[in-house]
Amino acid sequence: MKTKAYLYYDILSPFTYFLIKLRKPLETQLELIPVPVFLAGLLRLQNNRGPAEIASKREYTYRWCVWFAQHHHIPFKFPPRHPFSSVAAQRLLLKLNADFHLIEKAFDFVWAHGNDPESQWGDFCEVLGLTLDTPKPQEESVKLELTTHTNEAASFGIFGLPTVRIEKEIFWGCESIPMILDFANDPNLFQSNAYQEISLIDNPLSPKKGG
Repeated sequence: MKTKAYLYYDILSPFTYFLIKLRKPLETQLELIPVPVFLAGLLRLQNNRGPAEIASKREYTYRWCVWFAQHHHIPFKFPPRHPFSSVAAQRLLLKLNADFHLIEKAFDFVWAHGNDPESQWGDFCEVLGLTLDTPKPQEESVKLELTTHTNEAASFGIFGLPTVRIEKEIFWGCESIPMILDFANDPNLFQSNAYQEISLIDNPLSPKKGG
């Protein structure tokens, strides 16, 4: 039986698109389970900022995405505006209980073809096999479930996307695949001295109790 691994994703993230395209080695060893979350909400919960909020980081990150896609021969095109609001798209994918086949269609719509699911909602729905006039999900149960997934991700310490979680261990970024595979092959990987010593490093910026 394969070990369960949870992939937290948001269609807003080009890095998640890359991991989805490169995920095959993970699926040979793990049962990879997609979990939709709302990235903007996750960043707020973690008091974090996205790359688009820092001008120089935005430019560098977008350049890196183009380079990475070319380096790995992955079709890639930025949508005409970014960041767009992904909440409706994420709610729809959750409502559809989207598997990787459907998720890949959604991500290709944005990142392979350069479309905006917020302003091109009808086209986005059509790609998913729905009608052009499909309404944006407004069910309270769907809204609550997406919020629950996002809160759950924050409770595990997830700070960005994509993140793969195996039990309580989290692996962030589209370049983490080799690390995930090493951990899958050796669940005691982080028990070695080299990793244990990390917890002893003093952080002068962390809040001090009673300070």
